[in-house]
Amino acid sequence: MLDAYTIDIPVHLARAPSGAVALRQGPRPEPVPPPVRIPRIARLLALALRFEGLVRRGEVDGYADLARLGHVTRARISQIMDLVNLAPDIVEEILFMTVAGAERDPFTERDLRSIVRHADWARQREVWRAMVTERPASAGI
Repeated sequence: MLDAYTIDIPVHLARAPSGAVALRQGPRPEPVPPPVRIPRIARLLALALRFEGLVRRGEVDGYADLARLGHVTRARISQIMDLVNLAPDIVEEILFMTVAGAERDPFTERDLRSIVRHADWARQREVWRAMVTERPASAGI
């Protein structure tokens, strides 16, 4: 008389490099999370803070010098340097902001111009909070 045996082998479907679907032995591997990157606005803000330090220490003569060294216009340097006038807590949030993979940056430098134009930090915070709640899918905030 024959005894019935069961053999369990874990398998899963996976795409081969050619794009074809193939049966693979073993459990399905955990998906790799997309890499985390720093948004451009955080890098620009860090650059502005670095430039501000260079000017304060006298290592460069001024914004015109920075523009010449960076091969950009003085107007562009002024736009970047305006970021230094943000409230400290907003600066901190931006510097620690992250974005996953190919996701779009939640904010651009142009977006922050509407905040920087307010000299009052309390008003900056109001505008910032409104902007953040308007974009709830933004990562790292």
